[in-house]
Amino acid sequence: MRGGQTGRPATLKTFSPKDVRCFHCLPVLPPSFSHLLPCFVILFGRQPASYLVGAILAPGKRTITSVLRILGLGCEPRFQNYHRVLNRARWSNRAASRILLRLLVQTFAPSGPLLVGLDDTIERRWGRKIQARGIYRDPVRSSHSHFVKTSGLRWLSLMLLAEIPWAGRVWALPFLTVLAPSERYHQKRRQRHKSLLDWGRQMLGQLRRWLPERSLVLVADNGYAALDFLSRVTHRKSAITCITRLRLDARLFAPAPPRRKGQIGRPRRKGARLPSLQQRLTDRKTAWRRITVPHWYGAGPRTIQIATGTAVWYRVGLPVLPIRWVLIRDPQQQFRPQALLCTDAQIAPWQIVQWFVRRWQLESTYAEARAHLGVESQRQWSDLAIARTTPCLLALFSLVTLLAADLHQRGQLRLRSAAWYDKPQLTFADTIAAVRQQLWTSSLFIGSALQQDQIKIPRAFFQHLTDALCYAA
Repeated sequence: MRGGQTGRPATLKTFSPKDVRCFHCLPVLPPSFSHLLPCFVILFGRQPASYLVGAILAPGKRTITSVLRILGLGCEPRFQNYHRVLNRARWSNRAASRILLRLLVQTFAPSGPLLVGLDDTIERRWGRKIQARGIYRDPVRSSHSHFVKTSGLRWLSLMLLAEIPWAGRVWALPFLTVLAPSERYHQKRRQRHKSLLDWGRQMLGQLRRWLPERSLVLVADNGYAALDFLSRVTHRKSAITCITRLRLDARLFAPAPPRRKGQIGRPRRKGARLPSLQQRLTDRKTAWRRITVPHWYGAGPRTIQIATGTAVWYRVGLPVLPIRWVLIRDPQQQFRPQALLCTDAQIAPWQIVQWFVRRWQLESTYAEARAHLGVESQRQWSDLAIARTTPCLLALFSLVTLLAADLHQRGQLRLRSAAWYDKPQLTFADTIAAVRQQLWTSSLFIGSALQQDQIKIPRAFFQHLTDALCYAA
């Protein structure tokens, strides 16, 4: 998804009954779910909005054909019309992202600072017809000493970091995803190349226009610790607080001294050079204090030592950026010392550390989307369909979480455990299983009493459900 840059209006061509037959096996949505989908009907229409149910219920690959099979439309002769929702229909990606963001904020972050994460991922794809495909470093298979390249598509996703009540921890909920092709892709088309920093700055600007009244906090990795990017994002018109990693050898200075009365010349931009963070690690005068981080990268509570201070980050030819730096070291020496920066010097250092470690949930969301939502299982060749499918699958992670919020309020989320595995908390696998169970049982068993030992279901649906289970991955 390129944020609606296809030049198409934010409306969808209405499909007539001659083009698309009704979803005769589609489960009737339960009352707890029916208030979410109408929010997207105005954008997609009623028939394409039903793809959401099929994408949740489908096991394995998330292709249009797998969605049709799970909906009982495997014999539909006009199946090509269903593909047109992705490769031809006219609807806006940014409009869908804005609707999803509004639902997420109302449900999980109605007040307080809004914490968002920005990160990119590689979707492994091969094929000559995939125009935006490039060769990138594989972050999963590579290490500091081993470099692995892979062919695929590069996506940049903006996610809401919110506390999920039934999980007992923070989840990263995607709501805006864009395709960021390589420089070679733009060179072949004689277009101006946009780097990840350019895409990220535009995405954050769009987020600020959507939520002008909320306080925004961004957490990102060291790839976004660039002076030009941070100065533009933290401009007074944007007013977005950024937290990223900081190099230990960064050039830090004291603030510029006040200008004397009658002093001539241009105003100074910086003061005296300060010791580097690498020097502060070995300096005995550095004041360290212990703090306990409740969730240290998903490994539970961890005690670390931090030192903090304020400075001005400056390089020749680039803007001056006032920051608060936080130096982190492990008393047990299990990880190397690292440094963080925050563009708001008023934020407490322990809060900076707690916010930054939540960035790890972005990687967990990418892994869950591959494992349970079929990311990297698409087979489209159309440029428009490719640009839409992966953002829709990542957004499906957030939609499933929204649907599960109503189940949690009614106590219908169940923790799946076994005698050999004492599961401590609910995961996304339990969440999507509960949503699927609610979708299947909401209308298909409505004619039978739920408290009886035996229930009656239609034979056609029994065969359809058996076929779906037999071919499940």
